[in-house]
Amino acid sequence: MADELILLKNMDNPDARALDFYRAGGGYSALKKALSMQPDEITEEVKKAGVRGRGGAGFPAGVKWGFVPKQSDKPKYLCCNADEGEPGTFKDRAIMEWDPHMLIEGMVIASFAIGIHTAYIYIRGEFHWITLILEKAIEEARAANLVGQNILGSGFDCEIYVHEGAGAYICGEETALIESLEGKRGQPRLKPPFPAVVGVFGGPTVVNNVETLACVPHIVNRGSDWFTSIGPERNAGPKIFPVSGHVRKPGNYELPMGTPLREIIYDVCGGIPGDKKVKAVIPGGSSTPVLTADEIDVRMDFDSLAAIGSMFGAGSIIVMDETTCIVRACMVLARFYAHESCGQCTPCREGVPWMYDIIKRIMRGEGKKEDPDLLLDICVNIEGNTICPLGDAAVGPVRSMVMKFREEFDYYIEHGTSMVGDAGFDFRPQD
Repeated sequence: MADELILLKNMDNPDARALDFYRAGGGYSALKKALSMQPDEITEEVKKAGVRGRGGAGFPAGVKWGFVPKQSDKPKYLCCNADEGEPGTFKDRAIMEWDPHMLIEGMVIASFAIGIHTAYIYIRGEFHWITLILEKAIEEARAANLVGQNILGSGFDCEIYVHEGAGAYICGEETALIESLEGKRGQPRLKPPFPAVVGVFGGPTVVNNVETLACVPHIVNRGSDWFTSIGPERNAGPKIFPVSGHVRKPGNYELPMGTPLREIIYDVCGGIPGDKKVKAVIPGGSSTPVLTADEIDVRMDFDSLAAIGSMFGAGSIIVMDETTCIVRACMVLARFYAHESCGQCTPCREGVPWMYDIIKRIMRGEGKKEDPDLLLDICVNIEGNTICPLGDAAVGPVRSMVMKFREEFDYYIEHGTSMVGDAGFDFRPQD
């Protein structure tokens, strides 16, 4: 575990939400420093730090900032993506709930660097209690001249607003988030144009994840060399790993990027209850391809997981032990994506519910021996053929589970029951 907690140092401490507490620990010193710098200097420092987007895509934040035109006829905007709808992911809420001023400071610094005067926190509606925490923190910051007009006498203005979504997974995709923020149906836009050129209300827009923006004050204060000293090359910095499933100590853990998955499961989280064996691990949130027990000696970073055919995503780890029915797990995930598809693209709208129906059929004891191959064929026809990544997200768990645990699907089809015993007929009434 990291010697020093950076992002989670105040977790579970309600006092840390207050401005006075945050400032007593050095809070907003990075903002003061940033306002004495040239905006391009800040962007370059963030580029040198190599902080990659913590929302799942892993795109370098400083590079994204650099895409925004210096001059624009329309206002520029910053959108903080706080939707956090990926199953297995619960890291951003920890930052917002326990250290809201860290996020606010990061947003103001980013806005100054890019030349933005209006910023939004797009937060999922189920986090209403966190909305109240954020709004109180913003009011505190505004009263202290840290948000609003002429911040710290610098002449720089920046307002921050909190906008609640309505609980749609698709609104975690940046263009669907923008559509929802504008008051429209949350459906992804075709790209190009990209948000950096045409985003919120037609203006150049940067969309960054909560955890990404929370890193910014620390990069400004400590420098890019400090940030790159944590974790491997191209995958630098501290990272919050949400761990759930079959581990003795689930929760959020801040560790260096590149920490081995086996170490997280066994050393950090205490191993598997009852000393059972690991069967499968989803490494980065429900949309990332599953790993087998033989694949957990991998470093948890973007490049290492890509090298073995999976994805780092948001670094959200879901552990399944030997008692898990993979067919049932696959069904639950397929059901989620079928429900969350916005319906805009035919391959996703038709293909994802079709996959769910096939897996339900298998679990009802009505499966056909060609069903696993049919699932793989549907995956091929969905992947890469939709406007946004939701189709690919739905493909990730289904294809990897069918390919890596094919014997479980074949067994269920032949015997009408799970290879690991009764998995339960877990369908909702409307199914």
